[in-house]
Amino acid sequence: MTTTYAPLAIPPAALRELWTTDDAGRPARPFTARADGAPLDCVGSPLRCCLRGIEAGDRVALVSYAPLRRWAAAAGVEPGAYDEVGPVFIHAGPCAGPGEDQGYPFARTGALRTVRRYDADGHIVGGRLFEVPDDAAAGFDRVLGEAFAAPEVALVHVRALEYGCFQFEVRRP
Repeated sequence: MTTTYAPLAIPPAALRELWTTDDAGRPARPFTARADGAPLDCVGSPLRCCLRGIEAGDRVALVSYAPLRRWAAAAGVEPGAYDEVGPVFIHAGPCAGPGEDQGYPFARTGALRTVRRYDADGHIVGGRLFEVPDDAAAGFDRVLGEAFAAPEVALVHVRALEYGCFQFEVRRP
């Protein structure tokens, strides 16, 4: 699937840190994903390290992640009150990362997403609700094109509406 914009996974350097301590200061607690309805049943949940769903037997961790904080630190800016920490699943150790041209991840038809736009200072400059259409690639291309049409937009975060979970980031092309 060809996409106009590049969805970004959690960067490898951040993953190495998250394997031990998350962005809320808690130690990572790896576990093996199950698909039997038990408490560790998280099969199908999104992995933000490789942008695919969890499979039974994957060694994973649920960690707190602050994507804007990490981007802002690298950019030398202060996001202030826009800094958010939320839960994400990651592999508990090295993984292959995203596949080549895998398209937009977690793009289930009908899923509700928020598309949050941030400027070069890490401040939110808008957002919108987005329902993933049947043609997910065209829909994401359109909504991200709208976001980046504003010259002040430096990056976009796509989040799940239901829980507010970070899905992926897109930076200005």
